[in-house]
Amino acid sequence: MASVNPFNLSDSEEEAERRPNETAATERSPSDGAPGPRSGNPFSPPADAEPPTLLLSSNRTSPSGEGSVSIAATTAMAGTTETRISVDGIAAQLLRDQYILTALEFHTELLEGGRELPRLRDYFSNPGNFERQSGTPPAKDQVLGPGGPLNRANSISTLDSLDFARYSDDGNRESDERLAVLEFELRKAKETIQALRANLTQAAESEGPSQERKNFKSSPEIQEPIRPLEKRALNFLVNEYLLKNEHKLSSITFSDENDDQDFELWDDVGLNIPKPPDLLHLYRNCGTPLPSPRDMADVSVGVDFGDLPGNCINQDPPKKLDLSHQQQTEVVQELEYQIGLLGNEKQSLAEQIKKLQSEIQTLKRTVSSPPPATLDLSFQKASNPSPSSTTTTNTSSTDPLSVPPTDNGQYLDIRGVSESETNPDPSSTQTTSQPRPHSLHALKSRPPVQFAQSNRKLSPAFLQALLSFCRMCSDSRLGAEVSRIADSEESVMLMLGRCLPHIVPNVLLAKREELIPLILCTACLHPESKERDQLLHILFNLIKRPDDEQRQMILTGCVAFARHVGPTRVEAELLPQCWEQINHKYPERRLLVAESCGALAPYLPKEIRSSLVLSMLQQMLAEDKADMVREAVVKSLGIIMGYIDDADKYSQGFELMLLSLGDPSERVVSAVHQVFIPAFAAWTTELGTLQTALFPSLLARIEKLLMQGEHGLDEHKLHVFLSALQSLIPPLFAVVLQNAPFTSRAKLNGDIAAIEVTRFPRPASPLQDVATIIGSREMLSALLLLYDYQLEHEGTTGWDSLLWVVNQLLPQLIEIVGRINVASSTCVHEFSRFFWRLCRTFGKIFTNTKVKPQFQEILRLSEENVDISPGNDILTKATVPIYATGVLTCYNQDEDRKLLVGFLEDVMTTLSLSHAPLDSLKASFVELGANPVYHELLLTVLWYGVVHTSALVRCTAARMFELVLRGMSEALVDRRAAPALITLCSGPEFSVRISTIPAFGTIMETVTQKELLERVKMQLASFLEDPQYQDQHSLHMEIIRTFGRVGPNAEPRFRDEFVLPHLHKLALANNSQTVESKRIDVATQLFEAYSALSCCFISEEVMVNHFLPGLRCLRADMEQLSPEHEVILSSMIKECEIKVESRGMADAQGSMSIASSLVGEDAKTKFLSKMGQLTTSGAMLANVFQRKK
Repeated sequence: MASVNPFNLSDSEEEAERRPNETAATERSPSDGAPGPRSGNPFSPPADAEPPTLLLSSNRTSPSGEGSVSIAATTAMAGTTETRISVDGIAAQLLRDQYILTALEFHTELLEGGRELPRLRDYFSNPGNFERQSGTPPAKDQVLGPGGPLNRANSISTLDSLDFARYSDDGNRESDERLAVLEFELRKAKETIQALRANLTQAAESEGPSQERKNFKSSPEIQEPIRPLEKRALNFLVNEYLLKNEHKLSSITFSDENDDQDFELWDDVGLNIPKPPDLLHLYRNCGTPLPSPRDMADVSVGVDFGDLPGNCINQDPPKKLDLSHQQQTEVVQELEYQIGLLGNEKQSLAEQIKKLQSEIQTLKRTVSSPPPATLDLSFQKASNPSPSSTTTTNTSSTDPLSVPPTDNGQYLDIRGVSESETNPDPSSTQTTSQPRPHSLHALKSRPPVQFAQSNRKLSPAFLQALLSFCRMCSDSRLGAEVSRIADSEESVMLMLGRCLPHIVPNVLLAKREELIPLILCTACLHPESKERDQLLHILFNLIKRPDDEQRQMILTGCVAFARHVGPTRVEAELLPQCWEQINHKYPERRLLVAESCGALAPYLPKEIRSSLVLSMLQQMLAEDKADMVREAVVKSLGIIMGYIDDADKYSQGFELMLLSLGDPSERVVSAVHQVFIPAFAAWTTELGTLQTALFPSLLARIEKLLMQGEHGLDEHKLHVFLSALQSLIPPLFAVVLQNAPFTSRAKLNGDIAAIEVTRFPRPASPLQDVATIIGSREMLSALLLLYDYQLEHEGTTGWDSLLWVVNQLLPQLIEIVGRINVASSTCVHEFSRFFWRLCRTFGKIFTNTKVKPQFQEILRLSEENVDISPGNDILTKATVPIYATGVLTCYNQDEDRKLLVGFLEDVMTTLSLSHAPLDSLKASFVELGANPVYHELLLTVLWYGVVHTSALVRCTAARMFELVLRGMSEALVDRRAAPALITLCSGPEFSVRISTIPAFGTIMETVTQKELLERVKMQLASFLEDPQYQDQHSLHMEIIRTFGRVGPNAEPRFRDEFVLPHLHKLALANNSQTVESKRIDVATQLFEAYSALSCCFISEEVMVNHFLPGLRCLRADMEQLSPEHEVILSSMIKECEIKVESRGMADAQGSMSIASSLVGEDAKTKFLSKMGQLTTSGAMLANVFQRKK
């Protein structure tokens, strides 16, 4: 299957529209002089173009034309097929042509887009790519980086470090470019420091109280040791105290004793928290801790009996909860009477307003509305309209304005401030002087504030002209807003709705999230829908490319808005904003939309949730190109599946699961397993279709895939379906527990045994934890006890959910396992993991009583049934390795290990004696050998084969050694594997000895212990030099095949002294072979071996004495047997001869270069000694190079 490149996509809509109009053009060949059109690659320079100038350096070699030629060739081959350039290719071309700043900008854009290219990251994180060695051109053999050397900063201006470009006209440009690179490095360093300090702060704040700290708290006389961060913070405060109190010498001494800390900068402490108050403030407040805002409660409505007339004035104010019905009636009547008085006063004040209308008109440009400080005066006047209601005895000395109004968490709670005037007791005054809310009607109907009239006799025109010098402006939009102050909740909302669109663009991008509460509050309470839509539009467009923290703030605000306004307004006002951003060009904005759909799911109408929102997410999943957006879409779809209740949407949810599982991005697939599949499985559990629809659908697709893949199985699709089944195992086990006969008997009374840590496999997410699905670990523990007891003692009668697993799921899975190709290691591994998780989840009793018997019945292993009959060919299929590695390895106790050893011994014996293929046994050894835990166990099985009486079994054991030796420790190889192989070589059968050769070759390839290598070398030498093996054609074939396999990876000394000389001898001996079939077999195998070894570095002596003579002998055979191979061998011989000649010339030139370098070093030393006597000023340096007159 061709891999999908997630970056082979257009980065913008404009690029996507532009590409279909571009056609591939042919480019002239290097030998053709006629001009041709440019290549389709926009980054390939034309052949006649000037080489691009190297930024920040004056040294450059001309760019190679190979890139453009290859791209042109590719374009010509593709014809009219559209060619797309990968992001990595663009980066490589920029670095190759040394457009360093362009590559830097490209790297920054990719990071902002949520992608990181390893090539650019490694290049810009390596300081060596930006350093300049000297001002002289580099030597020919000097290897430069992809971008050439870049200078960071010049050292003292000696001849070696002098940068002559600095004194040229381009010096300023070079300085600016160097400054840009240094600024980028500084910014990255600051970001790294800030991230480290944030992690340090989080670690310091999240450190929970250990048992040792609890002991310190319980024993005050024991001092808890100070932590490093606490010490640095206290040092800073102590030094600050010393400086403030003129203890400068003490401060200096204190700083010297703590020289590892900068006392002038709080950030040096290492915490991302604001600086605490000074020591004096901490000392004064140490005994009176400030109350937490969470502990404060607000009183919404209260009755002040000081305002009531008659006898109520002289009585103590009763408790609100103790008021009788009659007293409440009297309070209501009194309040109604005061409302009537306020209405009469309103009418009289309206008449007074009309009288002053003309004067207000003349002064409307200069006289503003009453200041807020007079608000309390109007309230007092409104509360005391007549002398009959203003009888007072004593007033408190506390100013009502000094009591700050408290916030009860509601939006724009308008309050008046009143104070009891009847009780002189301070404690009583403090109790009854809480702010008392006034109605909105009272606030609107308050009279205008009266100002004292001046006795001056100035004309209105003169007064207006005089006040014009105050330079007030109410003509502009902002001046009009400032000149009128809102006096009600509605007017405040209107004012905010008008002002916020003008405020937001002028706030720094990094601080715009501070406006979110204000925007949301206004959008919630604004009376006009058009203004609300505008405010929500501002909210979603507040930040151009919001980061994670900013998106979390916006999502939190959206959820708060949804809770406040209800589902109808969420559908009408918030969802349209999401729909508008669904195709935004910035992925961060589309990511915000995807996350919003999931966050708002609980607050939407259920019809919209299962129709519009589901369709939006489905469209984004199918069309969006950004991995992080599709990942968020999958998580939001999982949340939707947790709230959806329309059973007709099951098929759509199943298709979405398959679509997301086939996504090319690993992070998207991971989100499917962590969120979507558990939520979808929970929904199907409620529908009752987990066992009847979901599992059968996936199994049917696997069977169809196996039927279609007889000539080539699509392993990726098989992995997709099996991984989905694997993620459904925890929900399936939860269904079995919740529908068991004992579920109603599960009680949480008394002590419940804790669940073993290794009882269940590690879940991919909390949603796959069986305890989370059941509800609690206590309930799961109680159900597990009853589950094990039921399986062991009472059976499965009436347990339909478990019977479905035993009678339908397991037989179907075992049948599927028998149909897969045993040679496919990927399929074997996937099914082994599935059965391992299934058995671990359902428990040991279930595995021993339900799973193992079904496999054993199919495998039918017995000593009487040795031959592989047509009915028992299951031993050659994948059932054997999957049963061995997926079922028998679930539990690692002694009886389980003995069962596994016995099963492998029986399979090895049965397959060997029946001359059956060994693929199933090899797959078992490969899968088990990948885990070092099973190396000892596999060696035990092989030792059983080594000492077996049958030569067939011993041959099989010898061939299995080759599979298990890779990855095995050298100590284990030396102690157990090598002696077993030598024991096999001492047997009388040549076939057994030949079977050990690949294992010896693997030891030579993987082991470095000299003594062991010498023993293996001696054994192989005996095979090659002992006369009894001279006519063993199969032995020679196996040795040549092994040498070709292990030679390139073996120790060079072993290759030069042993492998190549013996290959030369075998090639020479093959020239005199009379049997043509044997001769061509050996020649073909020698050709493969020499082809593999030709890539290795071979010394000149070995090349001349063994490698080239062996190739010539082989060519002599191929001239008669295979002419097509003879052409290749001739080319190889020619290349080797050229290498030998070039090495000889290089050695001769090397001796001459040593002598010339000695002379050059002497001249350089004398010249620098003269230069060292001069000053390094510019004038003196210039005089050095002037000719004497």
